[in-house]
Amino acid sequence: MTPRHTLALVLLVAGTTALLLAALALAVLPGPYLRLHALSPAATLGAPLVALALAVDTGPGRAAVKLLVIGLLLAVGGTVTTMAVARATVRGQRETAQREAQR
Repeated sequence: MTPRHTLALVLLVAGTTALLLAALALAVLPGPYLRLHALSPAATLGAPLVALALAVDTGPGRAAVKLLVIGLLLAVGGTVTTMAVARATVRGQRETAQREAQR
């Protein structure tokens, strides 16, 4: 086993662990805001670490660059998605409160 494969394995285990812990927290935590908080590590840490591990294992070249771009897009897209879901949740709660006040 080469040092590159060892590094890829360490990154893969770290990324997979972050994803599994986020999934467990998503299942256990109550409420939409706590669940969104649990999704953040998966999007910003877990998925990019898995992509980085695959890029390291692939070695230098075009495929590694593609994997790094995918990891970057997952990190940015996950953050933006989390913010959009939080804003939609706030807007929904605000509309529900206004409807109940009108009754």
